[in-house]
Amino acid sequence: MKADNMAAAVSLEALLRAGVSEDADHRDDGLCVVGIFGKSNMQLGALKESLVNTLADKHVFSAFGGADDGGTGCGGIQALYNPDNRVLYLLLTSVCDGRQLLLRACRSPSAGSGHADAHDFWKGLERQHCLGLLYLFSVCHVLLLVHPNHTFDVTYDRLFRALDALRQKALPLLRAAVKDCPVSKEWKVNCRPCPPRLLFVFQMSGTLKVPNGSEASMHPDKPKKHSPRRRLQHALEDQIYRIFRKSRVLTNQSSNCLFTVPANQAFVYVLPASDEDPVGALLSQLRSNCILCEQDSGALVSGPRRYQQMRRSARQGAAEQSGVAAVGGAVPADCSLKEFLWQHVELVLTKKGFDDSVGRNPQPCHFELPSYSKWAQVALKLHQALVGGGGGDDDDTAELAAKVQVQLKVLDGFLDADAKFSDNRCQKALPLAHSAYQANLPHNYTTAVHKNQLAQALRVYSQHARGVAFQRYALQVHEDCYKFWSNGHQLCEERSLSDQHCVHKFHLLPQPGETTDMDHNPPILNHNSRGRSTGSCNCGRKQAPREDPFDVQAANYEFYQALEEKCCGKLERINFPIFQPSTPDPAPASNRAQRPPCEADADRLKEPGAAHSHTPGDTSLSLALSLGQSTDSLGPYADGDSAAAAAPDGGQVQQKRPSLADRQPSTVEYLPGMMHSGCPKGLLPKFSSWSLVKLGPAKSYNCHKGLEQPGFLPGASFLLPWDLVIRSRSEDDPAEPLDGGASSWPAPNKMLVGKRGGAGGPSRSRRRDDTARAYVGFEYEDGRGRRFIGSGPDKIVKVLGPGGAKEPAGRVLNGDMPLYVPSPSQGRGVKPHFAQLLRLFIVVPDAPLEVTLNPQVQPGPPPCPVFHPEQTDLVLPADGLWVLRFPYAYATEMGPCYPPKENQPLAHYKVLRGILRAAAAANAQPQETLR
Repeated sequence: MKADNMAAAVSLEALLRAGVSEDADHRDDGLCVVGIFGKSNMQLGALKESLVNTLADKHVFSAFGGADDGGTGCGGIQALYNPDNRVLYLLLTSVCDGRQLLLRACRSPSAGSGHADAHDFWKGLERQHCLGLLYLFSVCHVLLLVHPNHTFDVTYDRLFRALDALRQKALPLLRAAVKDCPVSKEWKVNCRPCPPRLLFVFQMSGTLKVPNGSEASMHPDKPKKHSPRRRLQHALEDQIYRIFRKSRVLTNQSSNCLFTVPANQAFVYVLPASDEDPVGALLSQLRSNCILCEQDSGALVSGPRRYQQMRRSARQGAAEQSGVAAVGGAVPADCSLKEFLWQHVELVLTKKGFDDSVGRNPQPCHFELPSYSKWAQVALKLHQALVGGGGGDDDDTAELAAKVQVQLKVLDGFLDADAKFSDNRCQKALPLAHSAYQANLPHNYTTAVHKNQLAQALRVYSQHARGVAFQRYALQVHEDCYKFWSNGHQLCEERSLSDQHCVHKFHLLPQPGETTDMDHNPPILNHNSRGRSTGSCNCGRKQAPREDPFDVQAANYEFYQALEEKCCGKLERINFPIFQPSTPDPAPASNRAQRPPCEADADRLKEPGAAHSHTPGDTSLSLALSLGQSTDSLGPYADGDSAAAAAPDGGQVQQKRPSLADRQPSTVEYLPGMMHSGCPKGLLPKFSSWSLVKLGPAKSYNCHKGLEQPGFLPGASFLLPWDLVIRSRSEDDPAEPLDGGASSWPAPNKMLVGKRGGAGGPSRSRRRDDTARAYVGFEYEDGRGRRFIGSGPDKIVKVLGPGGAKEPAGRVLNGDMPLYVPSPSQGRGVKPHFAQLLRLFIVVPDAPLEVTLNPQVQPGPPPCPVFHPEQTDLVLPADGLWVLRFPYAYATEMGPCYPPKENQPLAHYKVLRGILRAAAAANAQPQETLR
């Protein structure tokens, strides 16, 4: 092999793939391979690189830079050949080196990764380092373990045991890789030229530095057999040998071991302590160079020859000092590092081999000194299988490399001790977390309880778990707790319309025609919250117990339909329009509204005037509305742009608008929920949540007795009087034409008779006022069936004597009435009970009046939509006691509108003003006279 091709260190992979040719004279000469590995610190001049410079007597590596790894920062194996001595040096750089560690930390893209990710990242680099070590133990004769201090690192014991186990697992694969190489049978079987001999090189710390002549001055007459450094080497040899023998890394038969150590030769070398001042070391080196230049009379040299001169002068100076010390009676001189290594290399080059087996019957181990060509073929195959990651040209080599990577699982139990400790620690914390989760748990519980208990379990787990396995076992805590909850302990998550969850465990709802089945998994049951209340029928004359409903149909339709046959089934009523299918399988309509109901109602409340009046009054309809082409998303409840006409008493007059029933609703699609301000146009529900029945004529209500129905509180069943003025003309008044002619204007200087300030005076009027009395009552009912009539937003009717209610109905008709009020009978519980507005009683007198009904309910804070019946602006026939039953529950397509909680203000839940309007019948001028 040509010497100029190996004048500098090159990558081993590049060397093996280049196929360097050998010289004819040295083609059959043997080659000794020396591997160097270990750890290095961040001090100036890395220890391993400086050792290579010393052993090769060449300036291969600079003092400020390490081995070149191609810029990857992953390390690698550098090769340096010394042709004079036929020694090939292999230098392994990895993450154990300070420079490589710093380079990897600076180039790492995972700076923000978690603890577990960073641990996996570094463990991956350590596995690559172990593969590089296994490669060195397979191709080298002598190995140097370099350590930056004088203390043996016991982690090497665990590392070597892991490498030995990995070698035994991967040995069949390595045999398959080198089966075609031109080497001996023993080499193919053992996959190495010989059991390598491991030598240790330590660097003495500055604290153990002994001044020259100190011991000799203390005891000048007592010569010392060994120097302190030599005694330290002997102590380290004894310690290392005992550790490796105790852990069975070294056995009597060296052929079965990963490496050997000599029995009668030194295998530990301690380098003298270096100067702690790197600047001073550089200055002293520069000073010695200057002296060398002055003494050298010849031509100046540079490069490797200059480095050799510096090393030769330094050795001469050391030899002179040691000779002087020996003459003065001090300890004998210690050997140099090259002498320490060369006594082992000579055994290889002379083909004597290593006989390191001990015991009574030592077995000789195989040994082979190969030529470079043979060694290169085997080294290339092993490099492709171990270090190169399957970079071979054939598929068999790639397959072998993949199988070797699978065998790396053997390293996990030996190298990853911190992860093993973390696994054991986290496994002990799992039962504590499970106990914390199951503490004080009911048999069935909801998601909220599950999350609270899971948080408590994770809190207990975090107090005991440690290490890199923390996150992995935390996920296991999540999974275990979820499995426990879902395995028969999960409560049904469905909530009733009164915001109470179902008490059954997770179950399925029965299909139409299917019966309940408790033995089914999951069981088939109807929802039940165990909540019961007392409710009245549509007319209010009969009460019955009510189950807590879970859907709108059961709450607003099925309960009242069940009482129809017993009470109010034969009463006269006004039916609200519902969906009439024209196909056998109608489908619910999708949400075709331009905007969601919440956005539409929020925009309506933001318009000017919405804060002062909730009644959408508009005296002049736009052209689009007059043609039935509404453009807003709120239907008939959007505020108009023009000003509303005010009534004499401050109220608003709302002009009648076209109803939804006049727009020919669809007969193919039905509205899945209730009618509200955000519903699509032209759709009707399959059932009506409202009810309007007639209890009898107007005289069936006795104002002195009140409503004679069950459940009313004493004195709270009286309706409020509502006086309506009917204005009619006298018979002798001439008709006033309305065509705008001249006769409609009075003559000049002629006072009109009957006008204010006229001849007749204000007290002489030619018109007669007729008054009719109606009655109105907003009825509230709580869950216990207690009922009462409200006389205001915060007041109930209380009549103790004869004569009926004295308060007029103007207060309840001119303002918003609350949908929920506190019940007057709260009971003993701490939780407040609310009474809900469920009925409106209207007594329409037998008079020429038109009483228009237009209920609008907002069951929640904005942007809750406004609910209304399927037909608005209903004119109630005269002479009747009418009962409008409000819905028991309110829900949109997005979900139910729950009743208020105890900490929510009740002012947001209300019935908007303008629910009743009165006007003169027939050709009379429309007037709303509330007094």
